[in-house]
Amino acid sequence: MNRADPIERAKRFRALHDRSRVLLLPNAWDAASACVLADLGFAAIATTSGGVAWSLGYADGEETPLPLVLDAVARMARATPLPLTVDFEAGFGDDPRAVVRSVRAVIEAGAVGINLEDGIRHETLRPIDDAAARIAAAREAAAASGVPLFINARVDNWIIGGSLGEDERLDEALRRARAYLAAGADGIYPIAATRPETIARLCRAIDAPVNIGARPGLPALPELARLGVARVSTATRLAAVALAATREAARRMLESGGFDSLEAGFGYPDMQRLLARPPSP
Repeated sequence: MNRADPIERAKRFRALHDRSRVLLLPNAWDAASACVLADLGFAAIATTSGGVAWSLGYADGEETPLPLVLDAVARMARATPLPLTVDFEAGFGDDPRAVVRSVRAVIEAGAVGINLEDGIRHETLRPIDDAAARIAAAREAAAASGVPLFINARVDNWIIGGSLGEDERLDEALRRARAYLAAGADGIYPIAATRPETIARLCRAIDAPVNIGARPGLPALPELARLGVARVSTATRLAAVALAATREAARRMLESGGFDSLEAGFGYPDMQRLLARPPSP
């Protein structure tokens, strides 16, 4: 691998988090979707762990074997010159030493950023010290690689909050954010936090870029910028939209016996055009 290229991509990606504007980050699930998104003019691309897992025949939640994930990341990194950040779930390791090895591997595959989540299979929250140790392991791996990896620490309080009220979730999220930043995280991702007042409080209290997950009903980018948000990512949403469109077109074809549902505004020649040209340097 040409070391200058990933280092340059990593620097470009890091610069997009200067909080002067909101970084809108779409999540791809394969090389084709990465090319489509790059062609639209986005500044960087993320992966969706759910979308990648589904495309490979696995459920989300580190069910996909790491070598298959790394292959998918490498294909996306080769397909577009844009910086690529990877939803790396909990780090693909039973302990921090294993996380070091996994993170070094995903950097070698072409990642210049990662998300690390503190939930365990969307069922329970990992102890703070354990989650922070995984972030420190990722930072160690990045330092050894020479690539200034952007580590986005996901805080899952709003997914796995139990009976906690909003203020209690916020307090716990801030406690976790402080620990993760001290361990080497660059940004904080309170996924599923949606209330504008909560988002504003998070952004005021966290001295780092805050990432919010896009979903229907979320305030638009200008309002999110006003609240202090630095980055918005789409998580599994685009993959789900693509699968929903496929399901609906196939359903209509099956039920009607006709083929009008196969009309597409983006088709074979368009995809061929995107993949036929080499990625720009």
